[in-house]
Amino acid sequence: MTETNDSTFFAMKLLEFEDAEDPLLAMIQWMTNQMMELEVEQKCNASKGTHEKERQAYRSGYRPRRFDTRLGTLYMLVPKLRNGGYVPFFVTEKKRSEQALINVIQEAWTNGVSTRKIDRLAKAIGIEGISATQVSNITGELDSQVTEFRNRPREEEYPVLWVDALYEKIRDDGKVINAAVLVVRAVDLHGVVHMIAVEPMYGESEASYSQLFDKLRERGLQKVWLVVSDAHPGLQAAIRKCFLGASWQRCKVHFMRNILAHVGQKAKEDFARQLKQIWQQPDKQHAISYARAIEAEYGDTFPQAIECLMGGLEDSLQFYDYPLLDSRKIASNNGTERANAEIRRRSRVVGVFPSAGSYLRLLVCYLMEYEDDNQSNRCYLKAEAIEEQRRLRHAA
Repeated sequence: MTETNDSTFFAMKLLEFEDAEDPLLAMIQWMTNQMMELEVEQKCNASKGTHEKERQAYRSGYRPRRFDTRLGTLYMLVPKLRNGGYVPFFVTEKKRSEQALINVIQEAWTNGVSTRKIDRLAKAIGIEGISATQVSNITGELDSQVTEFRNRPREEEYPVLWVDALYEKIRDDGKVINAAVLVVRAVDLHGVVHMIAVEPMYGESEASYSQLFDKLRERGLQKVWLVVSDAHPGLQAAIRKCFLGASWQRCKVHFMRNILAHVGQKAKEDFARQLKQIWQQPDKQHAISYARAIEAEYGDTFPQAIECLMGGLEDSLQFYDYPLLDSRKIASNNGTERANAEIRRRSRVVGVFPSAGSYLRLLVCYLMEYEDDNQSNRCYLKAEAIEEQRRLRHAA
C-alpha cells in the first residue's frame, strides 16, 4: 500500500490556532481531546456511534473537568463509560511536585491569604481561579505518599551521607517565621543515591540533629563511613554521638565561603583560585603542604582568612581517607545543593508558605521525583570502587 504524507489537515488546524489568545494552550486543549477520544475507543474496542460485535464498553456522555497544568488551565469534556469508569492517562501521570505546587496555592486560599496575593501567585504558574473543593482531592493522595516516603525502612550501611538544611518563610499562627527542613542524602553500597530523611526543624541544636539521626537508626541505619556537612557545632556533636566510627567531612565549598568572607573583593578571585588547589592535590600530605604555602604567602595580608583556613583544614581533608571514591563527589555538598536549587525554583513563586505542612509536601514530592530519576540513571559512585573501599576499610 502506498503511504502518503498529506499534512493539509494539520496545516489547517495550525491556522485555526493562530487567532487564539494563547495558541500553545489552545493546541494542548485540542490534543488532549483527541487523546481522550482515542483512549476511550481502545477501552471500548469500538469507534463512537458504531455497532461492533467486539465492543467491550459503552459511552455515557461527557463530564466537564478542569485540569491545571504548567501551561495554564484546561477545561475538558471527559468521556464517561457505563462500566469501569475512565480517567485520562495524562491526569493520572501528572507529576507529584506539580500537584503539590497547585495544592500550596489552594491551601493558601483556604487559610485566608488575600485574594489579590493568591491571584498573583496562581497567575505566576498559569492557573485560573482557585476552588476550595479541590484541596482534599489532591492533599489526601499526596500526604499518604509523603508519609510513606519519609518513614521507609533504610539499609543498614551507607558509605556517605550528605546533610544540609533548607530555609523558607512559613505562616505559623498568624505570624511569618523562618523554618528549617533538614535533608539527608545518601549513597548506598551499589552507588545509587537516595533521599533518606526529610525532617522539619524549628531550631538547630545538638538535640534536634540527634533526634533526626536517632530516627534514621530506628528505621534501620547502623553504619556510616563519612558524613558531609557544614560546620554547625550542634550538627558536628550529633554526628560524633550518633555515628561512632564515622568520619566527618567539612564541605569544602561551604568552607571556602567561610574563608573568603575575610578577603577583600578585589583579591577574592585570585585567592579563591589558589584555595581550590588545596583540595585538588593527589593526597592529604600534599594538600596540607599547599595550605601551609598559602599561609606563608598570605598570613600577613589576610590574617583572619588564614586563621579560618588552618583551623578547619584537617576536617576538610577527610575525603582523602577514601581514595577509591570520587573525591569530586564526596568532598562537598554540591549534589545536594543542586537539588536544593530546583526546590527553591519551585518555592520562589510561593514566597510565604501557608503552613509547614504545605512546604514539606512540596519539598518531599520533588525529592521523590529526584530519587526516581537517580534510580533510572547511572550510579552516582561506582559500585566496584565502593566494594573495594569497603574491603580495605574492614581490613584496616
